[in-house]
This record gives sequence, C-alpha cells and structure tokens, in this order.
Amino acid sequence: MPNTPNHISPYYFDYVSREIRVGELSLGGNNPVRIQSMTNTPTSDIPSTVSQIRQLAQAGCDIVRLAVQNRKEAEMLPVIKKELKRSGVQVPLVADVHFNPEVAEVAARYVEKVRINPGNYVDRNQRKTEYSEKDNLQAVEQISRRLKPLLEICKQEGTAIRIGVNHGSLSERILVRYGNTPEGMVESAMEFIGICHSENFDNLTLSLKASDVLTMTEANKLLVKRMKAAGYDYPLHLGVTEAGSGEDARMKSIAGIGSLLASGIGDTVRVSLTEDPVNEIPVAKDLVKYYGRNKNAVSETIRHSMVYRPGRMDSLKSLTGQRYPVVVSGVSQKAEIRFDAEQNKLITSENRKIDVHLSQNFPVPENSLIRLSYPEALSAAELTMRAVVDFTLLAGHLTSAGIWIETGATAEPETSVSLSLKILQALGKRFSQAAYVACPSCGRSQFNVIEKLEEVKKATSHLKGLKIAVMGCVVNGIGEMGDADYGFVGAGPGKVTLYRSGRPVLKNIEDSKAVELLIHLIRQGDDWNDPEM
Repeated sequence: MPNTPNHISPYYFDYVSREIRVGELSLGGNNPVRIQSMTNTPTSDIPSTVSQIRQLAQAGCDIVRLAVQNRKEAEMLPVIKKELKRSGVQVPLVADVHFNPEVAEVAARYVEKVRINPGNYVDRNQRKTEYSEKDNLQAVEQISRRLKPLLEICKQEGTAIRIGVNHGSLSERILVRYGNTPEGMVESAMEFIGICHSENFDNLTLSLKASDVLTMTEANKLLVKRMKAAGYDYPLHLGVTEAGSGEDARMKSIAGIGSLLASGIGDTVRVSLTEDPVNEIPVAKDLVKYYGRNKNAVSETIRHSMVYRPGRMDSLKSLTGQRYPVVVSGVSQKAEIRFDAEQNKLITSENRKIDVHLSQNFPVPENSLIRLSYPEALSAAELTMRAVVDFTLLAGHLTSAGIWIETGATAEPETSVSLSLKILQALGKRFSQAAYVACPSCGRSQFNVIEKLEEVKKATSHLKGLKIAVMGCVVNGIGEMGDADYGFVGAGPGKVTLYRSGRPVLKNIEDSKAVELLIHLIRQGDDWNDPEM
C-alpha cells in the first residue's frame, strides 16, 4: 500500500463550502468553551435540585439549566439561588421555558439566562397546510409583540436569552414552509434573532439541536453561514439531544459536538445522557480539552488519515454488499475487507482482491476507503474520541465510505472492527443493533426515563436496525421521535402513550406495563425476532 503523504499544515475544514482550506481557522471567540448540564429533579423539590446543582458544579459544570414549567416554579428560583449561595456555589442558572411567555418573564428576573424554544413559545399550530407570505409576516409580527416584554425585562436585569431550536419541535408554520430540515431550524432561529436585533437586544446564545448527529451538525454549519451573511456574531451552544445512554450516546455526542468544535464552531457544550447528569461532565471535559479552541484539530485529522479509491470506479456496495464497509488489518468475521500484509492487497470477505489508488483530494470523494492510523499509546477513551471525530469530519457528508482504523501492530482486529461499527451506528450510516432516541430526563419527565430506557434496551437491543424512542414528556418527544419505528412518550404522571411509525397506538397506559406492551406492539408489526442464544 502507498505510504502516508506528507501533509502541509495548517489546514482547516470550511463547513460552508465543505472544503479543506489552508490558513488560520477563524474561531467564534477566544473565551474558553464552557460546559453545561441540566438537572433532572423536579424544580419544585428545592433540596433535591440544590443538591444536584451542587454536585454538577463540583464535577466541573460551568452552567446549569433547570426546567421551569409554571409561575410557581419560576418564583422558586430565587430560593434555589439563595440556598446555592449559602453553600458556596455560584454557578450561573438557565431557566428552560416552553409554551408560556409569562413564566419566562418571571424567571428572567432571577436567573442569568432564559432558554426559549421558537417552535413552541408563541407560534401556535393552526392545523394549516399552507402559509402565504402575508400569513408569515403576520405571524412574525405577533411573535415580536409577544417577545418584547421578555426582552425589556432581560435588558433591565442583564439576563441573557438562549434561542434553543430543536429539530423535533419546529412550529407548524416553519414545517409547512421548510419541512423538518436543517434549513427550517435555521430559519426559525434567524426569525427570533431578527426580532431581538430590531429591539436592540443582542445578549443572545443560539442552539440548534437534533437527535440525529448529521442533522445537528448541518444545521449549525448553515446557521454560521447565515449569521455571517447577516453580520451577526452570537455564541453557539452545542449538543446532540435525545442521544440516549451508555457508549452509543457518548459517541453520538462526541461526533456532533467534537466535529463542530474541531472547526471552531461552539462556545458552550452539553453532552446529553439519559443517566445521572453528573455523568455528562467527564465526556464534555474531554471534548473541550482536546477540541475546544484547537486550531490544529483538523490538520491533525488529515495528517494521520489516508484515503483510497477503488480502481475502475467499482462501488463499495458492489464490491462488498455494504455502502459503509469495515476494513481491518488482519482477520475478522465482521469486516467486509481485510488488508493482507504479505500480498500488500485489500481482499473482500469473498476473497476478491480490490485495486485501489491513493487519493489526496479533500473533501474526501464518495466511494472512498478512509484509513485512520493512531499510535498504540492512546488510551481507549482517547482513541474512541479521535476516531469518532475524525471519521465524522472526513466522511459525515458521504453516502458511501469505508472505515479502516489502525491502532498499532499489537491491536486485536476485532477491537478496530467493533469501534468502526459503533462509529457508523452513531452517525446513522449503518446499524448493527437497535438504535435509541431517549431524552436525558428533566423536571418535566412523567416517569423514570433512565430506568425505563435501560429496561427497553435490555429487551430490544438485538433488533438490528430498529429505531426505538423513550421520551419523558411531550415538549420535544413526539417530534424528535418522528422517524422512530416504535416508542413511547410520557402522557401524564406514571402514564405513557405508545407509538408506531409516529402514530399513537396505545394511549395513557401504566408506565409499569409499557415495556411489555411495547414488545407486544413490535411483535404485531412483524419486527420482532428472538435474540440469539
């Protein structure tokens, strides 16, 4: 095989043109990237909430968000702050408000920042299938009038606003005009930015989140482009929402957050896990440590990567049966292609030799084999982080690409294959087990999402390629699980509604029976198979 070419640095990846460019990386700011998390206690339970905020701050969390559902909870915020100050904790608080502008106006007097969601803040659904330009202008004027009181209070109090757009909760008007797309997410944010700017309010942070990694990254890249064109320069908060739990969720967060940080996008981050919120902080710390304000991150990716193109323009699908085949140095039953060092050849699992040539084109062309080589000295955690981010940077936009991870002569081939398959799963490229969409739980959750998700995973993880959602409430739940095959959403205290293909099937059932009935629903849909013994 050809040797690794000598790359000239510095390089950076221009997300607007999807090109590798030479020169200085233009960062969004010089301040350190900050880490955020969110409580999952009822905000009305002041002792539990204060205790959890204290734990998060001690773990290294810089900013803490709380769900604030009503005026009563908003009026508890100064009590929470007083208790935190008494215990020596002065972490900034963000009030997370949906649906009710009056609650945001109360909360804004007590916290450092208020988060509002354009999709459900004031833009009510009207069951319309068409919006004229006149309808759109009237809606924006209505939003402006309703938003103005909050802006005035925030000016008086010095309170910031986070415009938090979620892929799963775009307004009906935006969905009709743009669809459930990154473009729709950006348009929703830009409307609110324009309103705030016209009222001389610029103390803003923006966040565009989705449970799908590539939707989230594409939306943020497009937002940067739109802001530059409009002359705006607001900080961005990054996160892959509803990522779930365990290693899969961490890898999704690393892919989305890490690849954007590597390109200078992002000022605060949150690794959303359906676990104890404190578990989010170590992952976020590692991401910020390695990729936050790292001007050489993309240059480093390119230096240890090699890209090969199959000869005669054979497609990877025709050669291996997979659009995203796994390549391994050695022998593995799970890899579609192996590198035979003695023959210096790539060979398919059917013993077909593949002729390839080295490509030095960036961005990486379609139908390429991407070889990532890492030193043996890397820890397992650092290897995972770097491989996930590197492959996302190089191949996230491709519809066909092979992944080949090398970690030294002594590494077991199965280790590389396993990591490769997990990366492809995290990016939604290829599924080797069931995929999960699950909210991290918060004060709005109608049941114990953490326990229920683990129960669901234990029962269904063998269902390869099936997408299952576990959502605590309706705020983002129904929209974010729109493309899930099955799932359930909290419908009330201890109550769940089960969904199939985005439609409610069993409503208001006891959450204690939800997993059993979910399995029954999957069986009815002919999507069940018994796990292999």
